[in-house]
Amino acid sequence: MLTARDIMTRDIITVTEESTIKELARILTSNQISGVPVINDSGKLVGVVTESDLIFQTKKVHIPTVITILDSVFYLENPDKMGDEMKKMAGTKVKDILTSSPITVTEETPLDEIATIMSEKSLHTLPVVNKETLVGVIGKKDIIRTLID
Repeated sequence: MLTARDIMTRDIITVTEESTIKELARILTSNQISGVPVINDSGKLVGVVTESDLIFQTKKVHIPTVITILDSVFYLENPDKMGDEMKKMAGTKVKDILTSSPITVTEETPLDEIATIMSEKSLHTLPVVNKETLVGVIGKKDIIRTLID
């Protein structure tokens, strides 16, 4: 059975937390990829950022639903979520829009487990780590490529 080691991309394209949104968009489009790992100044993996994160910036703001009973306001949804969404929509740097604490796999993770994780969690980019070191990345195209090999 194939493992992450067999299908991962070893020539990893990364961005830093301080990269701008414009730089990120340029990297994704020029390399025809859907996401990249985000590293900090020490080279440690701190998150993942994808095309979906960029698209999120142009969506409409969702105002939480409220009801009023006897001059009291009750939120039917978490109002903090709106604040988080506004921050992400107004972000100018990768650190503002990234998904922190990303799901990762090891080099020994089997292909079927990788496919399950990516499918169930709706992931586009899955970092491959050896201990805490980023050694590769798997995208949906890497899995699809196994169907033709």
